[in-house]
Amino acid sequence: MSRIAYVNGRYTPHSEACVHVEDRGYQFSDGVYEVCEIRDGHLIDETRHLVRLERSLDELRIARPMTRAALKCVLREVLRRNRVRDGIVYLQVTRGVSRRDHIFPPTHVTPAVVVTARSLDPSRSSKAAEQGISVITLPDNRWDRVDIKAVSLLPNVLAKQAAKEAGAKEAWFVDADGYVTEGASTNAWIVTPDGELVTRPAEQGILRGVTRTTLIDVLEKKGLRFVERPFTVEEAKKAREAFITAATQITMPVVRIDDTMVADGKPGPVTQALRAVFHDVAERLPI
Repeated sequence: MSRIAYVNGRYTPHSEACVHVEDRGYQFSDGVYEVCEIRDGHLIDETRHLVRLERSLDELRIARPMTRAALKCVLREVLRRNRVRDGIVYLQVTRGVSRRDHIFPPTHVTPAVVVTARSLDPSRSSKAAEQGISVITLPDNRWDRVDIKAVSLLPNVLAKQAAKEAGAKEAWFVDADGYVTEGASTNAWIVTPDGELVTRPAEQGILRGVTRTTLIDVLEKKGLRFVERPFTVEEAKKAREAFITAATQITMPVVRIDDTMVADGKPGPVTQALRAVFHDVAERLPI
């Protein structure tokens, strides 16, 4: 079956889907997005994703293109038409189509909406988690408002490419003081030698990841020790465990940072246990 995309009110074959040449997302990166996991026919943490989308829109002063209820209907219709039971749904909203000008377009310009979905084999992520991944570290050269989930991701793209060329799966950004901020598309965590779970506070220095937020719920439910504070690259290299979180990764063990093996170089029990129970706590809404 051909893939179907939603573009500005129309469901169209994915191969024919397009936006106007003067869409402000294309010309100015003037837009925001969300990626939501689909697992066994359920949207995972949909409410938190839509709340974050609305916050991002508000921060950029982009009008909401439709009600939350209407947007939820669009997401489900795209998933239904693409027969996705395990995979992701991608949602993007830009300020709309208008004559190229840095200034906001007139208020009558309608925000542009694109929704796509694709199936993914969850066993691939599970197999990766059994081995763990490597990360490299890079200076954080992004703008200060990374708390907004904007489509302007060029530094992230370059970081991901650098990781690939180094034989790693992710890059961790590091601030001027030597503290890890977050990954190019993930949040970063460590487990200290005394068993405390640590991740950087979700202020303007990082994106408040939805998976990160739900994992905190998991930690509280399980009574695990947790603190939000910065940690250095050196502390991470000496940690008992390290891992990343993201909608497409859940919790993914990090077994090597740059040229240093984390602990014994194998996925740790805390990371694996959290991965196993994550979906027991996450919101699961039927498609």
